[in-house]
Amino acid sequence: MATFDYSEVTHLLDGVPTGIRLGHEDTPATGNGTFEVEDPATGEVIAKVADAQSADWMRALELADAVRDEWAAVAPRTRADILREIFDRVMDRADDFATLMTLEMGKTYADAKAEVTYGADYLRWFGEEAVRMYGNHYASPAGNGSITTSLRPVGPALAITPWNFPLAMPTRKIGPALAAGCPIIVKPAKESPLTMLLFGQIATDVLKEYDVPSGVISIVPSQSSTDLSRELMADPRLRKVTFTGSTAVGKKLVEQSAENLQRTSMELGGNAPYIVHRDADLDEVIEGAKTAKMRGGGEVCIAANRFIVHEDIAAEFADRMVEMMESYTRGHGLAEGTTQGPLVSAKQRDQIAELVDAARDAGATIRTGGAPIEGEGYFYPATVITDIPDDADILRQEIFGPVATITTYSDVEEAVRKANDTEFGLAAYAFSKDFETSEYFARHLDAGMVGINRAGISDAAAPFGGVKFSGFGREGGPEGIHEYVEVHYIAKP
Repeated sequence: MATFDYSEVTHLLDGVPTGIRLGHEDTPATGNGTFEVEDPATGEVIAKVADAQSADWMRALELADAVRDEWAAVAPRTRADILREIFDRVMDRADDFATLMTLEMGKTYADAKAEVTYGADYLRWFGEEAVRMYGNHYASPAGNGSITTSLRPVGPALAITPWNFPLAMPTRKIGPALAAGCPIIVKPAKESPLTMLLFGQIATDVLKEYDVPSGVISIVPSQSSTDLSRELMADPRLRKVTFTGSTAVGKKLVEQSAENLQRTSMELGGNAPYIVHRDADLDEVIEGAKTAKMRGGGEVCIAANRFIVHEDIAAEFADRMVEMMESYTRGHGLAEGTTQGPLVSAKQRDQIAELVDAARDAGATIRTGGAPIEGEGYFYPATVITDIPDDADILRQEIFGPVATITTYSDVEEAVRKANDTEFGLAAYAFSKDFETSEYFARHLDAGMVGINRAGISDAAAPFGGVKFSGFGREGGPEGIHEYVEVHYIAKP
């Protein structure tokens, strides 16, 4: 297993801020409390970060509310220039961001470097959208005047983000919020706060250079997620909540939003099907599986969980998947040659192990992998499972790890029925050379995002989001900025 020498990153870690970013200031938490951030490849503590308390996040809201009108009045072109400058500076430090992400959440350096490009692109995209928030003007059909509409920022926003994409999940919320004219408070995941704290430092430097008052961005790391969301959402000054995470937590946040009727957007759980029709190009399919299943070690909300394969080619496909999955080299994500890093925590590893063990006990066949790796770090091998009972939990729950399940079908109607047999509807994938078959899959798969003969579907220029228990609202694309604005209508004679 590939290892890593920490002496190579001491300088970077020493330079990352570990306080709470309250507007322009980096401060310790009330009471000076901290929590530890560890490297999941070794279990070693790499930083101690300020653990925000009630007074801290309420101060962040106070700052955001105080600056809301001034920030909304900043010219859209200026907001666009600010976002472009932040984009440039993030890209200038792409190596640092990629290294930091690998250290705190375990993905390989190659995956982390790709995330920097992807995450930063939301800043550039929404900077360009800032100057394109079009309203409308037209004559009233009754002939008694005109109708004019414009888009206005909703006000202070709260973004609660997950650990698996420490840069991209926040930036696809920060980008549209700032572009629309909304101050934003970001609560990064406790497992991976360092990336966002470094981002906050860079963004603050840019805002200061443009003489933007303190409070437009605050970064509030905390172990008290439940208290933070409850207290902030109980305050009517907060007008928008955006969350990426589990469906269970998302439901609670939507309930809490009712008291003050805050706008919400929820990007929640997934259980993506990956249909392989009998005429599909298996070379293309296996290459796509590397992205759809193993990007980020499978700890991705749009990861392919369920490979649904035509019965005529299922045996060959399973053999090819086993060969592909066994080609991964586990190790520290910064070590040369590593192609699969650890899972983010012991808890995550153990949850995956329980799902696999339950499938095995129910009669499934473990073709490769299937047991946690002993030793330091939180590693689980790339795993392929076949002969799975239809009612197995592993087909019903989000795996969030390097485990591929394979089931079969006999016709396209059965494939779609199996694919849609889930409470989730975030992403779906299907492969076929035949145009009509591809179109059938595209029209009938019940998901917010569908990839046809394509596994890489994330794009800052495209709307990202799901249906059913995968949530509502869209991030990215022209649609993304509309989550942060409200329509203002003026009637004139």
